[in-house]
Amino acid sequence: MNFKKYILPTLAAAVLGFAAVSCSEDKEPAPPVVPPQEEKPEEPENPDEPDQPSTPIGDLARPQSFASDDEMLDFIQKAHLNYMWDGANKNSGLAPERIHLDQGAAQSDLHIVTTGGSGFGIAGLVVAIERGFIARAEGVSRLQKIVNFLGKADRFHGVWPHWIDGNTGKVKPFSTEDNGADLVESSFLMQGLLIVREYFKNGNDDEKKLAADIDKLWREMEFDWFTKSGEKVLYWHWSPDYLWTMNMPIRGYNECLMAYILAASSPTHPVSAEVYDQGWASGGNIRSNMSAYGIPLVVNHGHGMGGPLFWAHYSWIGLDPRDLRDQYVNYWDVVRNHALINYQYCVTNPKGYKGYGPDCWGLTASYSPDGYSAHCPDNDKGVITPTAALSSFPYTPDESMAALKGFYKKGDWIWGKYGFYDAFSEQENWTLPRYLAIDQLTIAPMIENHRTGMLWKLFMGAPEIQQGLKKLGFTSPAITQ
Repeated sequence: MNFKKYILPTLAAAVLGFAAVSCSEDKEPAPPVVPPQEEKPEEPENPDEPDQPSTPIGDLARPQSFASDDEMLDFIQKAHLNYMWDGANKNSGLAPERIHLDQGAAQSDLHIVTTGGSGFGIAGLVVAIERGFIARAEGVSRLQKIVNFLGKADRFHGVWPHWIDGNTGKVKPFSTEDNGADLVESSFLMQGLLIVREYFKNGNDDEKKLAADIDKLWREMEFDWFTKSGEKVLYWHWSPDYLWTMNMPIRGYNECLMAYILAASSPTHPVSAEVYDQGWASGGNIRSNMSAYGIPLVVNHGHGMGGPLFWAHYSWIGLDPRDLRDQYVNYWDVVRNHALINYQYCVTNPKGYKGYGPDCWGLTASYSPDGYSAHCPDNDKGVITPTAALSSFPYTPDESMAALKGFYKKGDWIWGKYGFYDAFSEQENWTLPRYLAIDQLTIAPMIENHRTGMLWKLFMGAPEIQQGLKKLGFTSPAITQ
C-alpha cells in the first residue's frame, strides 16, 4: 500500500511552497482496502512447488513471559520477519502487498508483491541471517531468487513499479496512470538491496555473485531521468503510456528522503546537489520553528504535531540519523522529536480514547474501521498501529519497550501468524487479522538498528553512499571515507 495517491493530493503546503503528505482526510475519503478484481495471472512454472520452508523462523509458539527484554526482542523480530520468509510469494520471494488471514484461500491478490515493502523485508533477511534465525546459505538462496526475479521483472529506466505480479514479473498498475516507474518505492527496495550487497560482498563465491548482481541492478537505475529533462527536483512517477502525467514532484518533509540520497549517490546516473537543495529542501523552506508539547518539530510536516510516524521509518532502515546534518537540519532531532511528540500526544490523549497511554501508543498510516487512513495527531481516530511505536525503537527505546510489553499483554486479540495485526482500536473494540508489508516489515530492521545499528553501519558504509552524502553537504560520524 502506498500513501502518495491517497494522501498527497489533499495537501499542497502552499505556504512554504513544498509538498507534504497530509494526515487529514477532511477533503478526501479513505480508499477501499481491497483493490479491484483482476484477470487471472499467468501461472509460473511449477506453481505448487514450495521454495520456502514449511515452518516459520524458529519456534513461534507464543510464550506467556520472557527471561529478558533481549529474549523478547528476538521473538518479536522472528515473528515479524516471517511475513517476508514464510509469507513470501513463492515464485519471486518478494513480499505480498497484504496478507488477510480472515480471507484465507479467498484472498485473490497474494501474488501482487510490493517493491518498497519488500525492500524493508530484504533488509530484515540480513537481520535473520546475522542472528542465526535462518541458515546463511538458505538466506543467500532466497535473496538470489529475489534478485534474479527483479532482474527480469518490468522496469522503466531501471526503476520498478510500485506493484509487480509476483508470478509473471509484469507491472500491476497501482492506478490507471501509475503503470510504470515508482522512484520512491524502488528507492526503498534498493536501500535493502544495497544493505545485502555490503553484507555479502566479501563472502564466498555465491555471496559475491549475489552482491555483483545487486550492483548491476543499482547501476541500471536512471535517477537523472526522473528530473524530467533537468528540473531541480525528482519526480515520483514515469509511465511509458502516460509519461509524466502523474506530475508529482518529491519535496520534503515526508518519507521520501532515500530517493534523493540514492540519486545523489548513483555511480552511473546521479543528480546534482542543487536538485536536493531546490527539490527536497525547497531552498531551506523545509525548516520549521513549530513545536508541540515543548518539543521542536524541526521540519515542516504540514500540520502542527507531526505526520504519520512512517515518515520516521522508511528512509531510516539504512540511513543512520544519529547526528546526521545537512545545512538545514539535524535529522536525529527530526526523527526523534517526531516520535516523542507522537508518544506525548497519545499519553495526553486529548480525545479520551480508550486504551491510550504510556504502554499503548503510536499513530501512523494503517487499516482502520473506516478503511485505510493516515493516522496522526491531526487525524486521530482512536486507532493504534503497533509498527508506529515498535519501528521507533531507535528513537524512543524506553517508550517503545513499554508499548511492546503493553501490546503483548493484550494477547491473541491483536496477535497472529505474522506478529501483531496491522492495527486495533480499543475504543471501537475493533481489529482484523490482517497485515500490510509496509507496516510489518519495518519492525525487525528498526529494532535491529536499536539493538546493534547493524543495518545503519552496512548502508552508510557503502562507498557510493559516503560520497553522495558528502556531495549533498551532509556531516555525520558515520561519514569517514
